[in-house]
Amino acid sequence: MSDTIKVTVIDRNGQAHELDAPTDMNMNMMELCKAYELPVEGTCGGMALCASCHMYIESDHELNEPSDDEEDMLDQAFFVEDNSRLGCQIHLRPELEGLVVRLAAADD
Repeated sequence: MSDTIKVTVIDRNGQAHELDAPTDMNMNMMELCKAYELPVEGTCGGMALCASCHMYIESDHELNEPSDDEEDMLDQAFFVEDNSRLGCQIHLRPELEGLVVRLAAADD
């Protein structure tokens, strides 16, 4: 089994970026986007204390249910949809092969 999966991130201009995502480093989608220099801030460092890594899940992957902290942050975020999640709470694992996410509009 490979320790890398492919995920697609659609940026705020609609451009799709197919990324190699390691599954053996305990990374999350926010960290992956930052590593590829995509415009995700992650101001709180991945603690679900801000919404600067807000993204939309565009594929049919089963994700863990949002924690209470994530739900609280999404309640305060702008442009929230039914498929909204915080990238810092989406941990990269083999089951997410082919995941597609779209970055939410910037809050400013």
